[in-house]
Amino acid sequence: MPDLQTIGLSHYLIVGAIMFVCGAVCMATKRNALGVLMGIELVLNGANVNFVAFGSDFLRRNPAYGIGLDGQIIALFVIVLAAAEAAVALAIVLNFYNNHSTVDVDRADELKG
Repeated sequence: MPDLQTIGLSHYLIVGAIMFVCGAVCMATKRNALGVLMGIELVLNGANVNFVAFGSDFLRRNPAYGIGLDGQIIALFVIVLAAAEAAVALAIVLNFYNNHSTVDVDRADELKG
Protein backbone atom coordinates (compact mmCIF):
# COMPACT_ATOMS: atom_id res chain seq x y z
CA MET A 1 0.00 0.00 0.00
CA PRO A 2 1.46 3.40 -0.96
CA ASP A 3 2.27 5.93 1.71
CA LEU A 4 -0.56 8.47 1.72
CA GLN A 5 0.40 12.03 2.48
CA THR A 6 -1.96 13.93 4.73
CA ILE A 7 -3.51 17.11 3.45
CA GLY A 8 -1.89 20.06 5.16
CA LEU A 9 -2.25 23.81 5.24
CA SER A 10 0.00 24.30 2.23
CA HIS A 11 -2.35 22.24 0.06
CA TYR A 12 -5.28 24.50 0.88
CA LEU A 13 -3.19 27.59 0.23
CA ILE A 14 -2.11 26.23 -3.15
CA VAL A 15 -5.73 25.52 -4.14
CA GLY A 16 -6.76 29.00 -3.00
CA ALA A 17 -3.91 30.60 -4.94
CA ILE A 18 -4.78 28.64 -8.09
CA MET A 19 -8.42 29.72 -7.82
CA PHE A 20 -7.36 33.33 -7.28
CA VAL A 21 -5.02 33.34 -10.29
CA CYS A 22 -7.61 31.63 -12.52
CA GLY A 23 -10.15 34.27 -11.53
CA ALA A 24 -7.72 37.12 -12.21
CA VAL A 25 -6.86 35.67 -15.63
CA CYS A 26 -10.57 35.20 -16.37
CA MET A 27 -11.30 38.83 -15.47
CA ALA A 28 -8.45 40.07 -17.64
CA THR A 29 -9.16 37.97 -20.74
CA LYS A 30 -12.94 37.62 -21.01
CA ARG A 31 -14.87 40.03 -23.18
CA ASN A 32 -18.23 38.78 -21.98
CA ALA A 33 -19.58 40.52 -18.89
CA LEU A 34 -20.80 37.23 -17.41
CA GLY A 35 -17.31 35.75 -17.82
CA VAL A 36 -15.86 38.72 -15.94
CA LEU A 37 -18.39 38.16 -13.15
CA MET A 38 -17.39 34.50 -12.94
CA GLY A 39 -13.77 35.61 -12.64
CA ILE A 40 -14.65 37.90 -9.74
CA GLU A 41 -16.43 35.02 -8.01
CA LEU A 42 -13.36 32.80 -8.47
CA VAL A 43 -11.14 35.47 -6.92
CA LEU A 44 -13.46 35.80 -3.93
CA ASN A 45 -13.71 32.03 -3.47
CA GLY A 46 -9.93 31.65 -3.67
CA ALA A 47 -9.60 34.24 -0.93
CA ASN A 48 -12.25 32.39 1.11
CA VAL A 49 -10.31 29.13 0.90
CA ASN A 50 -7.25 30.93 2.24
CA PHE A 51 -9.23 32.59 5.06
CA VAL A 52 -10.68 29.26 6.16
CA ALA A 53 -7.27 27.58 5.88
CA PHE A 54 -5.66 30.22 8.10
CA GLY A 55 -8.47 29.79 10.63
CA SER A 56 -8.15 26.01 10.64
CA ASP A 57 -7.06 23.62 13.36
CA PHE A 58 -3.63 23.31 11.73
CA LEU A 59 -2.74 26.77 13.01
CA ARG A 60 -4.89 26.80 16.14
CA ARG A 61 -2.73 24.15 17.79
CA ASN A 62 -0.13 26.83 18.38
CA PRO A 63 -1.85 29.97 19.75
CA ALA A 64 0.95 32.19 18.47
CA TYR A 65 -0.12 31.41 14.89
CA GLY A 66 -3.46 31.55 13.16
CA ILE A 67 -6.48 33.74 13.48
CA GLY A 68 -8.89 31.30 15.11
CA LEU A 69 -12.52 31.53 14.07
CA ASP A 70 -11.92 34.91 12.50
CA GLY A 71 -11.07 33.17 9.22
CA GLN A 72 -14.48 31.51 9.03
CA ILE A 73 -16.26 34.73 10.02
CA ILE A 74 -14.41 36.69 7.34
CA ALA A 75 -15.26 33.97 4.80
CA LEU A 76 -18.96 34.24 5.69
CA PHE A 77 -18.76 38.02 5.28
CA VAL A 78 -17.13 37.58 1.85
CA ILE A 79 -19.88 35.12 0.82
CA VAL A 80 -22.55 37.70 1.74
CA LEU A 81 -20.59 40.38 -0.11
CA ALA A 82 -20.30 38.13 -3.18
CA ALA A 83 -24.05 37.50 -3.19
CA ALA A 84 -24.78 41.22 -3.06
CA GLU A 85 -22.16 41.89 -5.74
CA ALA A 86 -23.67 39.23 -8.01
CA ALA A 87 -27.18 40.69 -7.65
CA VAL A 88 -26.06 44.24 -8.43
CA ALA A 89 -23.73 43.17 -11.23
CA LEU A 90 -26.39 41.04 -12.92
CA ALA A 91 -28.79 44.00 -12.79
CA ILE A 92 -26.13 46.15 -14.46
CA VAL A 93 -25.50 43.46 -17.11
CA LEU A 94 -29.23 43.20 -17.88
CA ASN A 95 -29.47 46.99 -18.20
CA PHE A 96 -26.42 46.99 -20.47
CA TYR A 97 -27.99 44.24 -22.60
CA ASN A 98 -31.21 46.24 -22.92
CA ASN A 99 -29.25 49.28 -24.14
CA HIS A 100 -26.73 47.56 -26.43
CA SER A 101 -28.25 44.14 -27.33
CA THR A 102 -25.00 42.47 -26.29
CA VAL A 103 -23.02 41.72 -23.14
CA ASP A 104 -19.66 42.40 -24.81
CA VAL A 105 -17.80 44.75 -22.47
CA ASP A 106 -15.84 46.31 -25.35
CA ARG A 107 -19.07 48.01 -26.49
CA ALA A 108 -19.20 50.06 -23.29
CA ASP A 109 -17.36 53.10 -24.63
CA GLU A 110 -19.90 55.88 -24.24
CA LEU A 111 -21.07 57.66 -21.14
CA LYS A 112 -24.56 59.00 -20.79
CA GLY A 113 -25.38 61.44 -18.08
